[in-house]
Amino acid sequence: MNSGDATYQAIRSLARGLRDLQQQAAQQYQPVVDDILRTRSRDIRHIEHTLDRLLDFCGHEPVLRMYKNLCRHYWDINPAATADYINAYREYWDSDERESQP
Repeated sequence: MNSGDATYQAIRSLARGLRDLQQQAAQQYQPVVDDILRTRSRDIRHIEHTLDRLLDFCGHEPVLRMYKNLCRHYWDINPAATADYINAYREYWDSDERESQP
């Protein structure tokens, strides 16, 4: 095995680990988000803590959907804070797209 093969295998292993971590986050946070939405929770600390944790995994579509749904819920409670979370998402996940635009 040459160094190119080893590098390829290492990258592949990292990608697989990241995918597994994203799937695990989606599984763990789905019941949390569902509970917040179902109970119409107004617990700002709990909602913001959940949004903070979800933001790290918004590159994974199921987590992004949860993040968006929770932001929609939170908008009625605290629009200014929700706008901050939307901007945080854009800065963290959309920065490459904005940089490539003229």
